[in-house]
Amino acid sequence: MSSEHAPSLEAAPSRRTRLRRAASSTLLSAGAGALIFGSFPPRTLWFLAPLGIALLALVLTGFGGRRVVSLKAGFGYGYVAGLGFFVPLLPWIGVYVGPMPWLALAAAESVFVGLFGILGVLAARTAWWPLSMALAWSLTEWLRSSVPFGGFPWGRLAFGQPEGWLLPLASIGGAPLLSFAVALTGTGSASLLVAISRRQGVKSFVGPVAATIVASVVAVALLPTLHSNEAEDGGRTVTIAAVQGSVPRLGLDFNAQRRAVLDNHVRETMALAAEVDAGRQAAPDLVVWPENASDIDPLRNSDAATLITQASVAVGAPILVGTVLVNADGTNSNSVIAWNGSDGPGERHDKKIIQPFGEYLPYRSFFRLFSEYADRAGYFVPGSGNGVVHAAGIAAGIATCYEVAFDRALEESVSSGAEFIAIPTNNATFGDTEMTYQQLAMSRVRAVEHGRTVVVAATSGVSAVVSPDGDVLQQTPLFAADVLVSDVALRRTHTVATRLGSGSELILGLAAIAALGVPLLLGRRRPNN
Repeated sequence: MSSEHAPSLEAAPSRRTRLRRAASSTLLSAGAGALIFGSFPPRTLWFLAPLGIALLALVLTGFGGRRVVSLKAGFGYGYVAGLGFFVPLLPWIGVYVGPMPWLALAAAESVFVGLFGILGVLAARTAWWPLSMALAWSLTEWLRSSVPFGGFPWGRLAFGQPEGWLLPLASIGGAPLLSFAVALTGTGSASLLVAISRRQGVKSFVGPVAATIVASVVAVALLPTLHSNEAEDGGRTVTIAAVQGSVPRLGLDFNAQRRAVLDNHVRETMALAAEVDAGRQAAPDLVVWPENASDIDPLRNSDAATLITQASVAVGAPILVGTVLVNADGTNSNSVIAWNGSDGPGERHDKKIIQPFGEYLPYRSFFRLFSEYADRAGYFVPGSGNGVVHAAGIAAGIATCYEVAFDRALEESVSSGAEFIAIPTNNATFGDTEMTYQQLAMSRVRAVEHGRTVVVAATSGVSAVVSPDGDVLQQTPLFAADVLVSDVALRRTHTVATRLGSGSELILGLAAIAALGVPLLLGRRRPNN
């Protein structure tokens, strides 16, 4: 494609015409964001994401160069697309605290899509804009996942693709490569539409067609390389149970009856033990409880410790107990403790990536001025360690709830020897929303990314067992006490994505800077340009 836009078809359009065009582009941008939202679970319309990117790309390129789009307009169109995406994606944020936190977060995250709009306009001026624009999306997605307060990766394009045929790419470059592939498919499709509308020669179609289909071809070629839940030669298979005890009530006050929540998980574990004794259920080697299964600190409260010990002894296996620990300085740790029967607590994982405005509140005195719920944010502190907990000779990689959204959490644990992945989570504070399905989609992407079976244990649902190829093998309903028992193949081999770690995102980021920066630099050096 030419490095320069075709001249505008209308010389000096009137103010009314410009306003009409701006209004139509704004509506199309909002529609682009809505299409991307529509690709996310619980819907299985994954193909809407590249269509949304394609529509936004057409707006940012001035519909193939027929209109001039300024950098300011690019930001505006990108920001509107961000609102069209994040506003319907994130209402679970405010389900019990009102719309202000939800809308504030959606507005803040949309700034990054606005930045993509600026970069997209710059990309449209390059020779190979579909590639440059897709790389620009990767760059802004990395930025959004990193800052502020550690970033907010929720809503990455990759996390809407567990049903899509591009999913195998996660085994090569993780979530960053999968997101890039979705974006490239979208920008390539936009480029193809431009080429068709211009009725250009056959040669002009080669680039757009390649950009549109290359990711799909590579992904399909990777399908035979994905692991299933079958044990490899010489590998070990264990039986793992996930307990969903449910909660007395949903909402921010779900843990007002902390003892009831603990009792629910003890009761379901005891019921599992009875099924094992009766020969109706396989004996588990390890049991996974959810995050907050015991908000009573069992290291300080003997009653809680006794109950957990009784459950572990009865079922004949260690329990990974999600609990809240009270530290000596009055802060809290969101922990998963391996409770080994009568031997009691063993290794533990203290959540390392804690949730701002939920588990802790940055600038508490400032934000307290805006919401009465500010002081309900916790006083949690991040833990350390590599995210691996050993119990019964099994190395479990732990990512507690929010951590599953971050690449670095499971990169570290799997690289450090995790043989399967456990995701203890508590979704009771988000009610009957799409949040739990969005989070399950992340677990499915992580399963493919690292070639590990993933066991999700949720307080109120959805709990699930996910195969290394991303398939959901078992799943519980919402708001029901239930137990999943599954044979899990333990693995020690590493995917390319695990080996690369953050390297894939670094490569994409540097490529974006080169693709956008070099043409801009060269253009400034040209005389009369």
